[in-house]
Parts: sequence; structure tokens; C-alpha cells
Amino acid sequence: MKLAFFDAKPYDRPHFDLLASERGFDIAYYDTRLDPGTARLAAGCEAVCVFVNDEVNAEVIDKLREGGARVLALRCAGYNNVDVRHAYGRLHVVHVPAYSPYAVAEHAMALLLTSVRRIHKAFIRTRDFNFSLNGLAGFDLHGKTAGVVGTGRIGRVFIDICRGFGMNVIAYDKFPAKDAGIEYVTFDELLEKSDVISFHCPLNAESYHMFGADAIEKCKKGVVVINTSRGALIDSEALLAGIKSRRIGAACLDVYEEESDIFFNDFSGHIMDDDTLARLISMPNVIVTSHQAFLTEEALSNIARTTVDNIFSILDEGACANELCYQCGKVGDCIKNRSGKCF
Repeated sequence: MKLAFFDAKPYDRPHFDLLASERGFDIAYYDTRLDPGTARLAAGCEAVCVFVNDEVNAEVIDKLREGGARVLALRCAGYNNVDVRHAYGRLHVVHVPAYSPYAVAEHAMALLLTSVRRIHKAFIRTRDFNFSLNGLAGFDLHGKTAGVVGTGRIGRVFIDICRGFGMNVIAYDKFPAKDAGIEYVTFDELLEKSDVISFHCPLNAESYHMFGADAIEKCKKGVVVINTSRGALIDSEALLAGIKSRRIGAACLDVYEEESDIFFNDFSGHIMDDDTLARLISMPNVIVTSHQAFLTEEALSNIARTTVDNIFSILDEGACANELCYQCGKVGDCIKNRSGKCF
């Protein structure tokens, strides 16, 4: 088996190289992202591995299939960048639904603590031997209300972390988890009651820009917003306006809706073309990390092993529990009960 690996980064390779050696397959690493212009690089490969910012539209899928690909393996949970409907009958699409919910949830809390306790500002000060505490006053998380949007694996771990800090937790999810001991409310009620709002839901047509101008107007004044899920859940222009109007007290962003041409790259010597992102970063109450939440050694190891297992399950065993199909709606709701391939 030969695997074409797009948008490869130095931290990806050690774990995948180890598995390639163990299981006897070849990997062609490409630094470039997958798109209609680069799809030809996968010619002759049975499997193609992609990440969150690779473009897998109908044109790309057709080109991959013409080149001999049979499996499209996402080394991530989200798949909003893949035309799953067009892939049906052409490419088997597999993903990694759970690599480390702790990695993402812990990063979300790290962002929150850094923001409300001004740790990033204190670090910069003390590096210059400035030990003044002026302007560094934060607030206790204990007793505050955390609103969690999305209660899948990551959302529930984040809820547990919040409870450990003595926070009150309310949640919104279109599909509430039964018997989970979670207090579910409407989205509007969550906006109105929360001191902190954290997003842990997938991006789809319904959730696109769910946190826009109307939602921001319903929030408590000074609310802290965290997004470690998908950038387009938040309308960036509306968020910026909410910060400028002081409705938003702080924003902690690990994702950004126009991140695909920016994140994972070094633009430190260049002028930032994205004015919205540049203005967000310039705000004193905004912290931006570049889609870093997943990046732990444990998560990277789990991602590599699950991705490779997914590929061999399809190619050798004819079935994979992590296969995605537009007919199912979501993993776990399969009309074939995972007894075979989707097609």
C-alpha cells in the first residue's frame, strides 16, 4: 500500500513513519495542501491522507479516483472540507472521531485561564523585568457559569474540567446526551446566562455563523468566548464588533474561519493580508493560537494509529467503524450496522 500524505508537518512524520515501518507500507509526504492543482501528486496511491485545511471537493475526488485512490483518510475528526456526498461510490472516507478529547478540552481551559488571569501579559512583563501588577487583575472561575455548545467527547471533558474549578455548567446540543447529568438549555438561554461560552460542536449548514451579531447581542456583557472547534461557527466580523462594543469581554480562539491559507505557516516576515484576523490579534483581550489544541504527543500517536488502522480496515477487511457516509448522517447511525463498506 502506498499513502499520499498532504499538508505534512514535521510533527506528523515520526508517528506515521513508525507505523509504516511496522506494517510495511510506503508514504509520499507532500508539504502542499490537497486541492485541484495538487491532486495529481496522489496518482498511483491507494490511500490519501488529509487534514482540516485540505480541499476535497468534487473535482479533487474525481482526480483522486482517476489516479487509483480508493480511500480518503482524514487524520482529524471534522470533515466539513470533504464533499462526502460526491465521494459516495468513488472513495471510502474515514476519519478519527476521538484522538484525545483531553488535548482539546485542556487547551480550551488553558486559553481561558491565560486570558482571565492575564498570564500572557505577565510573561511579557517579567521578561523585561517589569514586576508591576497594574492591569493584571482577573476574576475567579469558581461560581461562574460556563455555557458549553456541543456535548460530544470533547465537550463533556471540558464540562468535567469546568466542574473541577467549581463552575456552574449549562449546555446546548441539538442531540442531548442521555443520562449524562448535564443541564441542557436552549441556545438563547445559554447565551443569556453564561459568563464563559465554549464551542465544541461540528461545523455544518446549521451551525455556520451560529455565533453572529444576533447571538452576541443576547450575551452577558463581558462574556468570554472560547472556540477550539471550527472557525466558521463564529462570525469573525461580528465578533470583532462585539469586542469593540465591549459586549465581548475576551475571546480565546484556536480556530478562525479563514484559517486555511494562514494557519500552520510562518508569516512573521510578511504583512498580514487578512484585516479581520490582524485586528483581532491586535486586541488586548484576544488570544489566538493556530489550531494547536490537538497537538499533544498522545493525540498525535492516536491519530496516526487510528488513521492507519482505518485504511487497512477498508482495504483488507472490507469494513471500518470510522467510515463516513452521507446517508448515515453521523457515525454510529449506519444503515448497514458497520457490517461492510458503505458501497
